[in-house]
Amino acid sequence: MMDDRSQLSAMNFLNEVSGVFPSAISLASGRPNDRFFDKLDPEVLVNALRVYERHSTGCHRSGQGWSDLLQYGRTAGIISEFVAQQVRSDEGVPAKADRILITSGCQEALAICLPALCPEPADVLLVCNPTYVGVTGAAKAAKVAIAALSNSGPSVADAIEAAVQDLRRNGRRARAIYLIPDFDNPTGRVLGAVARRDILQVCARHRLVVLEDNPYGLFRYEGDAVPPMAALDQVGSVIYLSTFSKTLSPALRVGAAILPDTIFGDAGVCQALWDDLVQRKSFVTINTSQITQAIVAGLLIEQRASLRGWIRPALDWYRANRDVMLRQLDSVFSPLSDPIRWNRPSGGFFLALDLPFRFGADDVDECARRDNVIVMPMSFFALDDSQDCRVRLAFSAVTPEQIRTSVTGLGRYIERRLGGKLPGLTGGLARG
Repeated sequence: MMDDRSQLSAMNFLNEVSGVFPSAISLASGRPNDRFFDKLDPEVLVNALRVYERHSTGCHRSGQGWSDLLQYGRTAGIISEFVAQQVRSDEGVPAKADRILITSGCQEALAICLPALCPEPADVLLVCNPTYVGVTGAAKAAKVAIAALSNSGPSVADAIEAAVQDLRRNGRRARAIYLIPDFDNPTGRVLGAVARRDILQVCARHRLVVLEDNPYGLFRYEGDAVPPMAALDQVGSVIYLSTFSKTLSPALRVGAAILPDTIFGDAGVCQALWDDLVQRKSFVTINTSQITQAIVAGLLIEQRASLRGWIRPALDWYRANRDVMLRQLDSVFSPLSDPIRWNRPSGGFFLALDLPFRFGADDVDECARRDNVIVMPMSFFALDDSQDCRVRLAFSAVTPEQIRTSVTGLGRYIERRLGGKLPGLTGGLARG
């Protein structure tokens, strides 16, 4: 198991490995693919600014002109109505503009929400195990205590109930839970509609706020979409976290925290939380860049408030990459399907690979040095040692040929660790 220090430095570690072994193919990075950034060339970006400016000045006498965009702006943001339209259209979230706080990416939303929801030393944030390192890092930076849900129970809702009771016996209180219900990072898991409703019932009973993070929700490759928890929420328990990092570009640094109308039926509590979040943001970043907000709004205006058409080429690419990875995994590892298993994610950027041995930081180094592939140990995302024999494989930022080559390289590494031959490796090359 990684200690707190090594868990928090996981990203730095992987960046260093990539620098030390520049020829190694990285399956560790869950970035959007660079090939789609050509759609955002300088002319497109400038045009988006002009579209927003024309719309703003046309709708309001005191619209956002060039000089206004270059000035300090409203802490809560200037494009909430556009974001509300987009999440209503694309994700079915009943968002209202006056409850949307525009943030500098979803990471800032986490950084300000966690201490606001867990202000007392006895307050605890619940997380799945494993979970996104950004939320554990933000919690630790804000000195918010974390408790991992047990993986041994029959459901997430049961795990939440058990965690709440266990904390209560120890004089502590669960105040919030962080979830990625669609194509979870790092596991690729999806929570079904029944599971989501069960979770909402437990959270309503214990007045537990759900932070629903949905960076990958639009990247579904197969099957029917499951309504976001924010769309199923009937009591005001869900704060919906949105970002344009995967759909448009990470460099824009535009995200949002979308509050419900009430918090557990109390509009006053919701207003107080809103005021607290806005004040906290004013102390952190003052306001999200108005230039990048205007670019996002201009693109949304041009796309008629939906990004489904915009992301279609990327969606098709990521689906094809997932399929290439699944075929190559099957080609290399199918003879060992009992000790080596993997899931088939129905969307997102990742899948999880189970191994019959521990895989940690030293193994990342050896695999990169000898087999020219970098993978992400699942232990980097875990709060105990339960994930030590798993790795996360990301297929979004690489080409199909890189996927085939890197999975073959991983096969060679695993072959050495197992001390035998993998039938799927022939003459150093995998079939398929």
